[in-house]
Amino acid sequence: MEIGFIGLGNMGAPMARRLIEAGHSLVIYDTRNDAAVPLVALGAKLAASPADVADRAETVLASLPEPHIVAKVATGAGGVIEGRRIKRFVDLSTTGSRVAAEVAAALAAKTIVQIDSPVSGGVAGAQKGTLAVMVSGPAAEIAHVKDALAVFGTVFVVGDKPGMAQTMKLANNILSACALAATSEAVVMGVKAGLDPAIMIDVINAGSGRNTASTDKFPKAILPRSFNLGFATALMTKDVRLALDEAKALGVPDDIMRAVGRAWETAFSEIGPDKDFTTIVQPIERRAGVVVGKQT
Repeated sequence: MEIGFIGLGNMGAPMARRLIEAGHSLVIYDTRNDAAVPLVALGAKLAASPADVADRAETVLASLPEPHIVAKVATGAGGVIEGRRIKRFVDLSTTGSRVAAEVAAALAAKTIVQIDSPVSGGVAGAQKGTLAVMVSGPAAEIAHVKDALAVFGTVFVVGDKPGMAQTMKLANNILSACALAATSEAVVMGVKAGLDPAIMIDVINAGSGRNTASTDKFPKAILPRSFNLGFATALMTKDVRLALDEAKALGVPDDIMRAVGRAWETAFSEIGPDKDFTTIVQPIERRAGVVVGKQT
């Protein structure tokens, strides 16, 4: 299948690589030419702009960091909306349902179908092909791209309306954000009381508190103090903000979300938006006067 791919960051690059390795023909674009070099070496063709990608492929995928960037790439000047060949735009990014619906409406005016397909599972999942791939859009169009999306992991069709997969992604990510923030506070509490954090994590993982932070993020990045899982605090904070916006728009309770949101805003402002999201533990440590894990 001939596919256009826009956005070759931490998530996009390994997903694009998996498509090439699965035998698909790729036309790629990123604002950083150096990001495209490894994929061009594997046979991908480099385009000059999003519109150029959409001139050369009927199906265009995008993996981008912010909703406003998605909107610009999809519907702005030089965007895929100006492409002469494109029939469907598959958004792998996390934008929230409102932006997804707006982009879908703008593209529909040019007879381009939007398929929402945000993913979850992190950089490691993108590399291994073990992502959860959430999809919403017209059934016939999803059928056309489902095999290609399956290269990334397990495909879950969650609905046929624009934005439904985005809401699913935000529900997933707010739970992930909650788990990491809450586990950070719990482990810092234990360390303050004199407990060994490594033993704490072992106990939590053998008990009812087990979660994605205790099984993955603490052992890999927090206990060894490497903070290197490849997902920035700015991106997680963005996802939490989008979840809060979604809850507000739907008129549903959000007390826990708002509390978790404050923790992420603190990490964003005190540790920095470009730091790995596992550094959310650091403001909690500072206030408690302890350090979790290996000290250098």
